[in-house]
Amino acid sequence: MKKDIHPEYRDIVFWDTQADTKFLTKSTMTSDETVKMEDGKEYPVVKIEVSSASHPFYTGKKIFLDTAGRVEKFNQKYKKK
Repeated sequence: MKKDIHPEYRDIVFWDTQADTKFLTKSTMTSDETVKMEDGKEYPVVKIEVSSASHPFYTGKKIFLDTAGRVEKFNQKYKKK
């Protein structure tokens, strides 16, 4: 591999805000926010809305998720004038 062209691969926490679940994994993503995990170390954190902990396919729960108001935005953008 060529040197100095690849992003840094490091430990990072993905925090599912809907299920309030944190996953410690490795990624090239970056974040200015940090969170302290059970092991006492601080890791960069990326907040996500859906993961396997909150997705209806994996949990079996039926929930309605429209956090961004996507339907309303679509209707406003494409409504007849």
